[in-house]
Amino acid sequence: MSKVILITGGSSGIGKSIGEFLTSKDYIVYGTSRNPDNYKESKFPILALDVKNVVSIQETVQAVLEKEGRLDVLINNAGAGITGPIEETPEEQIKNNFDTNFFGPINVIKAVLPQMRKQKGGLIINVTSIAGYMGLPYRGIYSASKGALELITEAFRMEIKEFNIKMTNVAPGDFATNIAAGRYHAPLLEDSPYKTSYGNTLELMNEHVDSGSNPNVMAKEVFKIINTPNPKVHYKVGEFMQKFSIVLKRILPDKVYEKLLMNHYKL
Repeated sequence: MSKVILITGGSSGIGKSIGEFLTSKDYIVYGTSRNPDNYKESKFPILALDVKNVVSIQETVQAVLEKEGRLDVLINNAGAGITGPIEETPEEQIKNNFDTNFFGPINVIKAVLPQMRKQKGGLIINVTSIAGYMGLPYRGIYSASKGALELITEAFRMEIKEFNIKMTNVAPGDFATNIAAGRYHAPLLEDSPYKTSYGNTLELMNEHVDSGSNPNVMAKEVFKIINTPNPKVHYKVGEFMQKFSIVLKRILPDKVYEKLLMNHYKL
């Protein structure tokens, strides 16, 4: 029997690549978007879902269950970028980012757990970020929201293990997607004390995304995880130096690591 898979944020970027790859492997795939009508040419169905709306989440999960009778894999991929000096980032935008990157995935998990318990099994893959392993300058809110999802996955795994439900994190590095265009940028203010350093960092971040890896790399990793009987707690997918930066954070003194980051971002 083909596994039934639900991918939040499946209309573009990493989510779209995962959905197309899994569809080619004969899985039954459903993606989601806040505006599904914009993606009628998708190779797999795109359903309406807003991760910030609990009713929307519950209705979409129910629609999949009514059609397929089961749900084997949830890929929590929907997310939003945010950049800016923390001091100058509006509280409303900080909360909005956590609603999308942290509370949203939790609510989608809550919506699928009763069915997975009923089936006596399932797999939940949370797409986080290598940025979630470290506090990055001018990306502090994004790092915090993704880091929070990493940590809560560790706790969730232990709570649902007795129901034969698996959960894991997959942290991508920089991939060539449209996340830069969709992220919230705190405005570069002329009179800001951060104007020069934030401007330079913003330029560097956009360059990294533009020259990022092909998102098919993530799709292949997710495929492998789905076919792994006991997935690891954490997976990292990206260029060698991006993954190695996490190792360095574990072994270097804090101030030495901080200096490396500041040099990298020319601060």
